[in-house]
Amino acid sequence: MSRERAVLAVVVCVSAIAYGALSLLRLADFEASAYDLVIFDQAVRSYSHFDLPVAIVKGVHNDFGPGFTVLGDHWSPILALLAPLYWVYDGPQTLLVAQAVLLAVAAIPLWVFARRALGAGVAHVTAIAYSLSWPVVEAVAFDFHEVAFVPLLSAVLLERWQAGDRLGVGLATFGLLCVKEDMGLLVAGFGLVLLTRHGRRLMGGAFVAGGLACTWLASQVLIPAFGGRSDYYWAYGAIGPDPASAARNALADPVAVVAQLGTPPVKLVTLGLLLGLTLMAALLSPLVLMAVPLLAERMLASSFPNWWVPDHHYNAFVVVVILAAGVDGVRRFRAGSERAVRWWAAGVLAFAVATVPFFSLSALADPALYGHDRRERAAAAAVAVVPDGALVEAANNLAPALSGRSTVLLWDRTPRWAPWVVADIGRKTFPFQSLAEQRARVDTLQGQGYGIRFAGDDFVVLARGPQGG
Repeated sequence: MSRERAVLAVVVCVSAIAYGALSLLRLADFEASAYDLVIFDQAVRSYSHFDLPVAIVKGVHNDFGPGFTVLGDHWSPILALLAPLYWVYDGPQTLLVAQAVLLAVAAIPLWVFARRALGAGVAHVTAIAYSLSWPVVEAVAFDFHEVAFVPLLSAVLLERWQAGDRLGVGLATFGLLCVKEDMGLLVAGFGLVLLTRHGRRLMGGAFVAGGLACTWLASQVLIPAFGGRSDYYWAYGAIGPDPASAARNALADPVAVVAQLGTPPVKLVTLGLLLGLTLMAALLSPLVLMAVPLLAERMLASSFPNWWVPDHHYNAFVVVVILAAGVDGVRRFRAGSERAVRWWAAGVLAFAVATVPFFSLSALADPALYGHDRRERAAAAAVAVVPDGALVEAANNLAPALSGRSTVLLWDRTPRWAPWVVADIGRKTFPFQSLAEQRARVDTLQGQGYGIRFAGDDFVVLARGPQGG
């Protein structure tokens, strides 16, 4: 057993180091962004000061006001657990390191689940496949998000359920409900799993009803109570303009709703890649039902294209569930063939390794990640001009470099007239529609009395008045 744990420890430690290196190097190379790293950095910093999680960058850009808290955007009170880390180091790097560790250690309860089901060999393969999996890697490569908590909590939930520990299941469920408003859908999905088991149907019904109720409460009551809008993320215009209309249309024409699952076709690609993590074995287990409500939330959407592509962090919400379902599916249908189990494990590992070159983890093999090119050196020089403690509008990919020492607003299409502005005029940057628009904004600022404090390659730093603010 000590050897097995040593192997697991190596997998977890190497994963944490790789994840941390990837995200920190991306930050150093100005590939992180205000949306979303600065949002979370400002929110957790506010928590560390015993305040509500205010993210001025989100509030100002989205017209909620400078005092807007992220609890009005997503119901994620679990972020407060990261606040003490800011007493050690106050900066966005703290979030990236914390995320790397949280994602890496999720392999531990997943390993326990797989070992109990199919033995140590499959458990090692499952842990490695999880650690290399593209949903986890893409989450690491896209700043920081609350999803960092979900693989660990969902793995604990499933492992404790497997072990018959109801208290552990309850605690993990409570943790998930504190991560994001739609985690109630994941909890409801777990209830669907319980409904398939004789003697657990009453509990299953309670999980389904409770999960749906918690999602409704968070999105319709708690988020508006903190200054947000209950319809802000309504993304189902192709089905109906509001939940009631969508429900009526779904009953009247269910075929059209089902068709939305493959519109556009990249949704089917994403689903295929997710099931490919287990060579489709997840379909053999009722555990896959746990992922269905959360996947339906994304794949039925007709807005927010980021929700249904393999990029970004959204697939990390269900990666552990899919892998655990694959393990359980093989356990159910192996028909006593240990050879079949070994072949399946080998295939899962091969799939995980084969996908690495196509996703962000492969960047660690790129020498360019470990140095600064001309543009990155100019970016570093530009942000260095801004004094500590300043209020600054910064281009999306420059904002994280300033967030730890300044009050950062997103340089966007609406002039905010902050004392300092760090502009990118070399590449189109969110949320501008063209490079010409960015350059015109710089001209406008100069026309309003801003002076240039730095101009190099693609970047211009401006300050209000002769000496800046």
